[in-house]
Amino acid sequence: MTITQTVEIPANRRLNIDVPPEVPTGPVVITFTPALSPGKTFEKSEERDIELFKLHSERLNREALDVLSYQNLDV
Repeated sequence: MTITQTVEIPANRRLNIDVPPEVPTGPVVITFTPALSPGKTFEKSEERDIELFKLHSERLNREALDVLSYQNLDV
């Protein structure tokens, strides 16, 4: 069973999720995928990946630099 719903992520990045009674209890996987601009589609998953990388490149670069900074520690 797959349920898809587009929601707006608020500035505080908190969501409250009410699960329909048709969904069985137990473990589930929740996946967040940024929505595309209206009217935009991708023919290949590579195009989608490139667009997502462009969208998040600044944050990814900051995280990578943070991880690299820990590798220079003297233990």
